[in-house]
Amino acid sequence: MDISTVVFIILVVISVGFFIAASVYWFVRSMHIFQLNSYKNAAHIKWLFKNGYIKLLKAKKAKKPLVYTHRVQRMCVSSAVVYGVLLFCVVFAALTVSIFYFYGALFLPWLAILLPVLANIINAPFEKANNNRYINEAKRIIDSHKSLVTIGITGSYGKTSAKYFLHKLLSEKYNTLMTPESYNTTLGVVKTIRNELKSTHEIFICEMGMKWKGDIKEICDIVKPKHSMITSIGPQHLETMKTIENIIKEKFSVTDCIDDGYVFLNGENEYIRNKRINKNTVKYGTQSVQFDYTAENIGVSEKGTTFEVTSPDGEIVKFSTRLLGSHNVVNITGAIAVANTLGIGMKELVKPVKMIEPVPHRLQIINRGNDIIIDDAFNSNPVGANAALDVLKMFSGIRFLITPGMVELGEKEFELNRAFGQHAADCCDYAVLIGEKQAVPIKEGLIEGGFPEDGIKIFKTLDEGLKFTDGTDSGGKQKIILLENDLPDNY
Repeated sequence: MDISTVVFIILVVISVGFFIAASVYWFVRSMHIFQLNSYKNAAHIKWLFKNGYIKLLKAKKAKKPLVYTHRVQRMCVSSAVVYGVLLFCVVFAALTVSIFYFYGALFLPWLAILLPVLANIINAPFEKANNNRYINEAKRIIDSHKSLVTIGITGSYGKTSAKYFLHKLLSEKYNTLMTPESYNTTLGVVKTIRNELKSTHEIFICEMGMKWKGDIKEICDIVKPKHSMITSIGPQHLETMKTIENIIKEKFSVTDCIDDGYVFLNGENEYIRNKRINKNTVKYGTQSVQFDYTAENIGVSEKGTTFEVTSPDGEIVKFSTRLLGSHNVVNITGAIAVANTLGIGMKELVKPVKMIEPVPHRLQIINRGNDIIIDDAFNSNPVGANAALDVLKMFSGIRFLITPGMVELGEKEFELNRAFGQHAADCCDYAVLIGEKQAVPIKEGLIEGGFPEDGIKIFKTLDEGLKFTDGTDSGGKQKIILLENDLPDNY
């Protein structure tokens, strides 16, 4: 073997090692985004075209790292097999026509970005069969639990808070299980049923999320709700659902399987109020219009909220809660409506309402020395974002708004973020905007609302924004910092 052949082999080995390392890095980054895109092939490819490879490859600390679930592990194995075959072809080409090796080796790392999609296609039959196995097991558990009462809760916003509130109230009388945190997808619900539902549970509160058409019906087919609740309808997930009419239809699909049970509706939501269904409905709200359960005389301060609720039989009971914001009153009133309808007296609900804890990352107050953090970072929608601004406005001190704005609002995203900025102009002293592209409509709205431009600060990351608030001299006044939304890594 002459020296040139040895050198060539050494170069091939070094370059193959380099391209494998680069491919692994690109694959892991792409798999992370693919997981955040709910393993949807079309959504991931659209993301790649929209954001390009540069954003994918930017090294930054992930807010929610890649979770190596069993599904991801299987996709890694399939990807390794595909990549190994292609790598063999490239190395074989090096032994025949070296120019093929050169182009093939350059191509491999780029291909690694698409490997999650290829692996998902290859694994699709197995994943479908595997998911169906778990779904059918969950159905059998539900069917065997003859006395279980399931309550399906959905809404464009407010559903998680309403679920927590309802669980607190119903637990006064019943052994109650709820889907934890934001387990509101089909497989999240299935996991809850398989791992946590016991024969002693009397009520199962099932949160039902929606991003694609048919999501809610799929969950309803599993849990077969006796009652259902719609907390709100709005322009959330317009990016995938396209029109508000599609969102209304999908949300109301939670009522399709209700026979002799009740449908609890937030009557002050315009899309819900105008919808007519042939079911036993119970409406709740806080407006001057009299609903079945109406909250009135609402008092809001930095220390909490007080309000009175009138029940269908005319009973008026005063409630108090540590939660901030009149929008929380709507969700608590909905929980009161359900609990009272299911047999818990109005006066019996006063104590559990008072004991309701803030839902994590939803207007959760965190005291940090002389500063107050209002953590509303879980998600953001037009109604919830404006309600959070109203809470911020109540406080005295130096008020900071930190936000990247709202997403998944389709063609209305720019318009709604600008309107958010207009509202914010009267509610804060500093507007700290995260993300240069996301900041544009909010900044426009702030300026249109008369907000001083020198009070608008734009940073690339949340950490930079927090450093600004920490470094700002408050002149001895208390700092109040509203964290409104925190975008996932695929935005």
